[in-house]
Amino acid sequence: MNTFLGDNFLLNNAHAESLYHKIACELPIIDYHCHLSPEDIAIDRKFENIVDIWLAGDHYKWRAMRANGVDEKYITGEADPVMKFTKWAETVPFTLRNPLYHWTHLELKRYFGIDKLLNGKSAREIYEQCTAQLDAKDFSVRNLLLKMNVEVICTTDDPSDSLEFHKRIAADNFKVRVLPAFRPDKLLQIDDALFFETQIQKLAAAADIAVETFSDLLEALERRINFFHEMGGRLADHGLTLFFGKEFTDAQLDIIFKKALQKTNLSPEEVHMYKSGLLYHLGVMYHEKGWVQQYHIGAFRNINSRMFDELGPDSGFDSMGCFESGVDMAKFLNRLDRAEKLAKTILYNINPKDNAFFATMAGNFTEAGIPGKVQFGAAWWFLDQKEGIGQHLNDLSNYGLLSRFTGMITDSRSFMSFPRHEYFRRIFCNIIGKDIELGLLPDDNELISGLIKNVCYENARSYFEFNL
Repeated sequence: MNTFLGDNFLLNNAHAESLYHKIACELPIIDYHCHLSPEDIAIDRKFENIVDIWLAGDHYKWRAMRANGVDEKYITGEADPVMKFTKWAETVPFTLRNPLYHWTHLELKRYFGIDKLLNGKSAREIYEQCTAQLDAKDFSVRNLLLKMNVEVICTTDDPSDSLEFHKRIAADNFKVRVLPAFRPDKLLQIDDALFFETQIQKLAAAADIAVETFSDLLEALERRINFFHEMGGRLADHGLTLFFGKEFTDAQLDIIFKKALQKTNLSPEEVHMYKSGLLYHLGVMYHEKGWVQQYHIGAFRNINSRMFDELGPDSGFDSMGCFESGVDMAKFLNRLDRAEKLAKTILYNINPKDNAFFATMAGNFTEAGIPGKVQFGAAWWFLDQKEGIGQHLNDLSNYGLLSRFTGMITDSRSFMSFPRHEYFRRIFCNIIGKDIELGLLPDDNELISGLIKNVCYENARSYFEFNL
């Protein structure tokens, strides 16, 4: 009988158990998309208590607490850490069958060796036990990463970022490689005149160039991309509600850009054209540097305007979107491909209704010598749970090449999120083991072992060319 969080958690057949325990579990982690703080890694931060490391910034937990009727003062407010943790602990039993129930107890067990179920009654004991351990040297940020066998982390960084903390980490020769990833989303927000002006000024200062024309903008971005490249950056990332694939000329883009700097109202068509043009030119730059470009598509963000005014973005008031951007995605990718400027690309989908579309779109753009050039990216955000991961793996298998998949990411702000790689690996091994048991895949150790190693580690290692 399989017990909760036992050795064979999520592994429901003998083949799955063997694949996970003999192959997957010992492989290093390459987390090529997350939102961890480079500063925390640079200073090797030690957290004062479990709330600071576990609840602060985790909007998954915040959403669950709010859904459970918890007052905001215990979530993002000024309540003391013990009370915040207690309110979370009281919420945990109500997360049964939500992935948070699995993640919560997996993290307590892997980091702190705690097997006891978290609830209101056990809250104080577990709080004190965790906080006491956090005071030890081996619970500093760097040691937590080493504890989880992390090999590479790619953070998410604004084009104007000085990357000073990445420099400090590199100078220390820290065993875990911490690399920047270029995230220029704010420079797309041309429809918010004051915000856009501020972002252009920041970019201009970082690039040491006056940015007065669209050509200047591209020059500034190229300088920053070169700087990121010198710092080890090999990835770019975009979080987009929709793709933008409108036809444009550079002359039109220059007119639109100058109008924005003059705070002239832009039409929706002009906004769409600017975003299409900037994304295209960025894509060309990524190709020229040999980078991988990532696109996280479809989140419906900041829906609760009252709470947005109070707490700002990334506070847990986002949903799956239900948008149609397939035509523009196709136009965008096709334009780059026709110009022979399409970089390696990862497409992340947030709504499972679009899985088949994303998976089949990825298969439209291939190149000899680059296996899996365009990827249907890992199950992301609301989909990184048992059913979502399973559906993603099945859809990828049906419409593409699972064997070329670059594997899991945490997409997290928490240094305690790395057991999600274990979660993914167990689910993956269980699916493959079940197929072997049913006679759908051959019981061929060399063949199947290669699949497990590649998806869990080797594919990412070769695809991103980190030279590990």
